[in-house]
Amino acid sequence: MRRFLIPFLILALLLPASAAPPPATANWPEAGQRWIKKYRAKHEPLAVPAVIQMLSHSGALKEPDSSGLYVGFLAGVLNANPKKAQAIIEKTLPLPFEDQWIVIRAVAYSQIPDWRNHMSVLAARLPDRRVMAERYLSGELPTLNQIALEPYKAGTVEKVQSFFNGDMFFKDKDKEKEERKRQITFASNAELIDTLWGIYFATGREGPIAQIVTLLPWSKERDSVDKLTIGSMARFTLASNAARDADLLRVLKNLQERQPKKVKPILAEVIEAAELADTARLGKDALAALDELKRKGPGSTRDLLTWGSVGQAAVSAGCLGLAVASVGTAGIPCVVGGALSTGALRYIGSSGGVE
Repeated sequence: MRRFLIPFLILALLLPASAAPPPATANWPEAGQRWIKKYRAKHEPLAVPAVIQMLSHSGALKEPDSSGLYVGFLAGVLNANPKKAQAIIEKTLPLPFEDQWIVIRAVAYSQIPDWRNHMSVLAARLPDRRVMAERYLSGELPTLNQIALEPYKAGTVEKVQSFFNGDMFFKDKDKEKEERKRQITFASNAELIDTLWGIYFATGREGPIAQIVTLLPWSKERDSVDKLTIGSMARFTLASNAARDADLLRVLKNLQERQPKKVKPILAEVIEAAELADTARLGKDALAALDELKRKGPGSTRDLLTWGSVGQAAVSAGCLGLAVASVGTAGIPCVVGGALSTGALRYIGSSGGVE
């Protein structure tokens, strides 16, 4: 415990009371979360390493899936203070092996001009995490600005071409690297919303909020539980935070006029809920929508099954090339005898979002 208390004793002497991290005796990690949310009022980047150290000591960083806020916050602090980045990184270390990942990912997500140099230093300093650092350097793991909204979905023609040219069975290394990068998306990684919030709390900038706003249409999703969950998270967190943060509410209002038609009405709901302090309703709506989707299944599947012969013809036409090649033996679902199967919908209709 002594090595965790020393940074706080030093910082307590150097920093104003409002900027000093919570004491080690505070209720961590909740105390750290409150400090992070108030950070914009008094930026003190050199106090951040002690907070990360105490979050580590409290066990808050062991699960990456629930640590997005801390990754984003550290990345945002680095981004806002590129000239102090090396000092911040140095003061944040050492960390136990299970928590070292946060520094590597924060550097990769920071978008500072020399993040690669910092990553190379980390690869040498943290040999047990060298693989992770090197994958960011090689591009096998995406930086935050490279993460797509949702996984790339090949169309029917592309799937047929992939089979005939052998890509289905013999993929080159560059394609495999690109596919690994595509696996990390906002649609499949809910913690990325927390990451964006962490960046906002560190910087107060509009950018991360604008990214969260782009996820709002998923709150009306009818096909994917993952998308509906993430869209609902975006909707609820925007409203609940804006209800307590006048600056954030102003950011949302400024963004509203620049949004496309599919976003604008949902953002209006968020703003109204924040202004009326009626955020609980959004949470209830989200739970009800998730329950309906889980009970009834994807909406597009239900709709397509009512199309009858039109749906059968479309799927049969899509499977024609595969049938000629006898792809059925390769385990790829298709239409047999004109029958419309769930497997065919899942395969041929995958470009339409059926999960």
